[in-house]
Amino acid sequence: MASLVARLKSFGKRVIGQPEEPVPVVTVKDWVRNLSKDPKHDVLSYVEGLFPIVGWITRYNFGWLYGDVVAGLTVGIVVVPQSMSYAQIATLPTQYGLYSAFVGVLIYCLFATSKDVSIGPVAVMSLTVSRIIATVNEHHPDVWPAPQIATTVAFICGFIVLAIGILRLGWLVEFIPAPAVSGFMTGSAINIVAGQVPGLLGESGFDTRAATYKVIINCFKYLPVTKLDAAFGLTGLFCLYAIRIACDYLTKRFPRRQRFFFFISVFRNAFVIIILTIASWLYCRDHKSKSGKYPIKILMTVPRGFQHVGPPVIDRELVAAMAGEIPVATIILLLEHIAISKSFGRLNGYKINPNQELIAIGVTNTIGTVFGAYPATGSFSRSALKSKSGVRTPAAGILTAIVVIVALYGLTPAFFWIPSAGLSAVVIHAVADLVASPRQVYSFWRVSPLEFVIWLAAVLVTVFSTIENGIYTSICASLALLLVRLAHPRGYFLGRVTLREERSSVIREVFVPLTQRPGILHPAVKVEPPPPGIVVYRFEESALYPNISLLNDALVDYVKANTRRGRDMSQIKMSDRPWNDPGPRPGQDENAENMAKPVLQAIVLDFSGVSHIDTTAVQALIDTRTEVERWADKPVDFHFATILSPWIRRALVAGGFGTGASSSNAPTEIAPVVPYRGGRTLPKENKVTDVEAIEEISEDSQAPIVPEDTPYFHFDLISAVRAAEAGLSSTQTSARSSMHKPPVPSVTSEASSSASASAV
Repeated sequence: MASLVARLKSFGKRVIGQPEEPVPVVTVKDWVRNLSKDPKHDVLSYVEGLFPIVGWITRYNFGWLYGDVVAGLTVGIVVVPQSMSYAQIATLPTQYGLYSAFVGVLIYCLFATSKDVSIGPVAVMSLTVSRIIATVNEHHPDVWPAPQIATTVAFICGFIVLAIGILRLGWLVEFIPAPAVSGFMTGSAINIVAGQVPGLLGESGFDTRAATYKVIINCFKYLPVTKLDAAFGLTGLFCLYAIRIACDYLTKRFPRRQRFFFFISVFRNAFVIIILTIASWLYCRDHKSKSGKYPIKILMTVPRGFQHVGPPVIDRELVAAMAGEIPVATIILLLEHIAISKSFGRLNGYKINPNQELIAIGVTNTIGTVFGAYPATGSFSRSALKSKSGVRTPAAGILTAIVVIVALYGLTPAFFWIPSAGLSAVVIHAVADLVASPRQVYSFWRVSPLEFVIWLAAVLVTVFSTIENGIYTSICASLALLLVRLAHPRGYFLGRVTLREERSSVIREVFVPLTQRPGILHPAVKVEPPPPGIVVYRFEESALYPNISLLNDALVDYVKANTRRGRDMSQIKMSDRPWNDPGPRPGQDENAENMAKPVLQAIVLDFSGVSHIDTTAVQALIDTRTEVERWADKPVDFHFATILSPWIRRALVAGGFGTGASSSNAPTEIAPVVPYRGGRTLPKENKVTDVEAIEEISEDSQAPIVPEDTPYFHFDLISAVRAAEAGLSSTQTSARSSMHKPPVPSVTSEASSSASASAV
């Protein structure tokens, strides 16, 4: 029975092509074992990670309380006028902005990993909500009220973002680079400012939701019909900037009073709104028309407290009607928040958990629909204010929520007289800071001109089309650039430079590109090429199916251009030559040119930049080996340096590399798309021992630093090149000794090639 099982195992190995004595490599079992060393502990850590507040609330102290109270109250004073202004952008009643602000700051603190971020209504998200409302009403007029559409967007987007966070898929956000985010944020800010100018000046009669350039043109066309609202709006905008500029100047002039001037600058929004509200009340109370209208546009009645608490009404038909707008709303929701939280984490020396942040805003928006809130995410201006105010923990959001509650229940009668032009001034003042500065734009150009083009494209598309198209343009352009960089990575043929330290006799060798790279090496440095017959190449990307053909082309073309062809083609008739190698031009001595080149002995591949390799890449390496050996008409050694991934080692061993076995025993196709059934079986040969590789010994254990089963895999590039040089010298020695042997009788070309194949 045991012998039958053994025979079946042997038969199964032959069927799938497994070697009888396989080289030990990493297995799937090893991968599964390394997924989790203690699953129970990992599950508990995951559950605890869902509530970061548990990790710090037990150590809360009065020092933290002081900073949180100051920051929370400061942000609360700012968020009230801002949230009402942003609700106007979203084409919603102003109280919905307060609902979103309350839920955002209160719920977020329970799940946050950032102490600085302030959640609530933001300009870009509000503009997106307004466009979704307009789109739904255009196709389904007067079917659903605007607040229901907004809360449905919050529920669906919040649930999607929550699922992304729970599934730990936050790494998807990393596919959108900073220039793309900055581009659509800049374009969106210009869009929002342009849309608020008519409200600032009291202009009407044109669509403020049209493309940005159209709105800007119409703002100038309608200047003659500017109303009295401009007196309130322009005055408020001037005061906002005047207070900020004055406080910034006085802070530099009197550094000791820095904190005092900081809080004066912080309260400028509330101060300007209070003054404009008083002025509006003094003027409008005596100028009410017979029809009940006032000379300027004011907020009018703002309902007191939470008027829409209850389960959210989610209509399937409404969800289907807005399905096309959900992706862009979700992208804005998570992208803006992650970008802001990472930014403040870097500034204040802590690291956020992107997945947990997604859970936080997902829960915030999902629960917010119970209060009638529309989508909320991280606000840059309020987060910066919160950070500068000295916040210590996320609990500062509780104080901000208290301020919003007080405004909802105690200040709504005063909101009646707030001029809409004043709120437009607040929006313009806040959103203008989102426009990228010239210094920032120039930094994009300095670092990567292609990413600057992406930034510019995002801005232009947003201005001349819509925010949605701007986002999609920036994302698609970024992904296209990523794919181009993946499919066209850099690769260099390397040479040697010997370095000597000035104050010691230590000498070391480094390998650098043979061709001069501007700004990398001093022009006076001479790069010594490898010994004749040895090619050293570094591939600076993972070896994957989109890019591996470049490695094949680079190596094969270089070998054919710089090394000797093993077969004398001058003895072959022109009619017998292949169509793609028709032979030399008339008068050209092909054989003399060929004999002047060195014989190819070894190719050394530096895999220090390769983190992954796939089946197509292994097949391309096999094809490369086949082509260069056909050109050299002899076996060529392939050495691999700096393979630090066991899975790369496993893949290369499967392709017949690293063991020293003859290439005639190696597979010519690792995984053929269409299997070729008419193959031939070659005689089995013993492995070739690479003496130089075995001498790579660890000083501590006195054992080889790389496994002896794969002597052609080397720990570093220097040892790989030395092993290739050792093989070159041994080949030259055997070639010189063969000159003293008696001549071998000549044979036909067919017989000699078959003998050569059996000797490989």
